[in-house]
Amino acid sequence: MIEQYFQSLLDLLASLPFVESPDVNLEKRGELVGFIRGDVEFNNGSILFFRELIDLRLPLEKVMYAYHYQSSEGMLVFRYDNTAHHRSVPTFPFHKHLKDGGVTSSTVPSLEQVLREIEGIISQKQG
Repeated sequence: MIEQYFQSLLDLLASLPFVESPDVNLEKRGELVGFIRGDVEFNNGSILFFRELIDLRLPLEKVMYAYHYQSSEGMLVFRYDNTAHHRSVPTFPFHKHLKDGGVTSSTVPSLEQVLREIEGIISQKQG
């Protein structure tokens, strides 16, 4: 089961033309549990650092996640995570850090949603 999740993630990264260099480590922690850590460099030099702890036995499958996207200069563009800080955010613990230092409400994003957001940012800057 977790292998299917791993494979879908790898297939997604391989299918996106703006992904330049993915480096993903997959750790199986049981039939239904896995830890994923990776960094993905894009064709504009920006980088996504991410990690997910997935437990397919739970209704909300992502036990822990962080998606940190930064520019080629190393500046934060955005970061989604569920670290238990920012208690004032209505969707606590789920939130998104913004490049201006602000924090906003967020649902739990999928890696595909994050990659599509990055694709929009890259195409906007190139277009």
